[in-house]
Amino acid sequence: MHSQHPEPQTLDFLLAQVSRLHHHRAHELLDGLGLYRGQPPVLFALQERDGLTHGELAARLGVTPATITRMIQRMEKTGFVLRQPDDSDQRISRVFLTEAGRAVFTELQMVWSTMEAESFAGFNDEERIVLRAYLQRIRENLIRVINKEIEDI
Repeated sequence: MHSQHPEPQTLDFLLAQVSRLHHHRAHELLDGLGLYRGQPPVLFALQERDGLTHGELAARLGVTPATITRMIQRMEKTGFVLRQPDDSDQRISRVFLTEAGRAVFTELQMVWSTMEAESFAGFNDEERIVLRAYLQRIRENLIRVINKEIEDI
């Protein structure tokens, strides 16, 4: 029986394909919650520490303040977050989860559990431990190369 897609020839191709498929599945599930790319980390950050400023959120997530501002505006329209002026400095606004934001965070945790169950179905505990170690090594290799490129600029 022939598959429509040839078997990947390289580990790199296979890793890229797995990443794309994982990304696609995650977005299918996130769309069902009314969330867009980049918003789950905002929810996680605010769940951990509600009332962060735009700058604090940008720094935590490694994005520009302009990106955070657009994200927060979009999340405010969907009712997941609320901006309020800082008590001591009116120029600063703080971002808070709403009840809808807390509810979608709970649903988001279920989505991640579903993703993990689907992605690693049939893996035993030992295989998961070994896979985690391999993925961490790949991540460290890429971080090292990226950091070296940045240093060389």
